[in-house]
Amino acid sequence: MDLGFVSRAISRTIKRRFANIERLACIILQVRFLLLPRKPARQPPISAKMPSHKSFMIKKKLAKKMRQNRPIPHWIRLRTDNTIRYNAKRRHWRRTKLGF
Repeated sequence: MDLGFVSRAISRTIKRRFANIERLACIILQVRFLLLPRKPARQPPISAKMPSHKSFMIKKKLAKKMRQNRPIPHWIRLRTDNTIRYNAKRRHWRRTKLGF
């Protein structure tokens, strides 16, 4: 009996099975990619969200910060001979948060 023929036949069947397994693994990965839910967009932490119902104290603080956040009046420039040119404590709503 020729053992080389047997070993070649076995290697052929192994190659076919591995090819089928590789194809099957590829299909499984594709199906998993299609069926798994995608990650939702990153949301800010819960503590950073502003509640819809504000307490009166928070509302007062927000109102004060809103009043402070404005350019200096023109007469201040005239009174100080242009040494104070702008409001150094001006705050942008997106860049600098109040922290309460």
